[in-house]
Amino acid sequence: MDGLLLDSEDKYSICTNLMLAKYGKPPMPWSIKAQLQGRPGPAAGAIFQAWAQLPISLDEYYEQLKELQKVHFPQSKPLPGVEKLMKDLSTAKAASGEKLHIALATSSHAENFNMKTGHLTELFEVFTPERRVLGDDTRIGKGRGKPAPDIYLLALKTINDSLVPGEKEVTLDECLVFEDSVPGVEAGRRAGMRVVWCPHPELLGEYKGREDLVLAGATGEGGTEAQDGKIGEVGDGWSQYLQTLENFPYEKYGIAV
Repeated sequence: MDGLLLDSEDKYSICTNLMLAKYGKPPMPWSIKAQLQGRPGPAAGAIFQAWAQLPISLDEYYEQLKELQKVHFPQSKPLPGVEKLMKDLSTAKAASGEKLHIALATSSHAENFNMKTGHLTELFEVFTPERRVLGDDTRIGKGRGKPAPDIYLLALKTINDSLVPGEKEVTLDECLVFEDSVPGVEAGRRAGMRVVWCPHPELLGEYKGREDLVLAGATGEGGTEAQDGKIGEVGDGWSQYLQTLENFPYEKYGIAV
């Protein structure tokens, strides 16, 4: 969701940099932000604190940060192409004629999710409540956030558990993950799903020359050994980079809108 559907990643940067300035620290570079994107809060917090070395505890930092987020998160807006994509997918079908199913998998916890989307309820109606997997979902084990595949495997389970009688279960290789973060791409690949990577331009710059490794889920975000699923192979065609979600190539993925 963050940085893919909404411009909320930029809101995170604004709030974080305000906090850094308050304590005399320089703005957060994208080399650090790239490591935080897509990760659950505790993992991202540990990385941030190790870099920032703020003179306050992480709990104090989050308490102050939350007050800034309450101001900025409700100003989140859809990124280019998102509104049309969501509308199209809400009624789309597979080329075979079967209904296409959609679920949300985000590392955002419920409180932050509500702040970012409370004014965008119509946009998010495509994700029915039972098909929303948030970062604080108790079904995701501790330490099992992205780049582990759990959140996407759970999202698929929410779809299959809510099918109407007679509908065929969706298989892993029939799934398409939309991601902006590098750990998220790896999570999708480890889940055995195809991935569309649509990163922030600054994030893309951080991985210049390594784009193929990102698409394969082989940057080492989750370790070099594929303990959770299979790391892809460079050039295997199972992932694609898109600059934006505008003019999405539905036919390429067997989607009829």
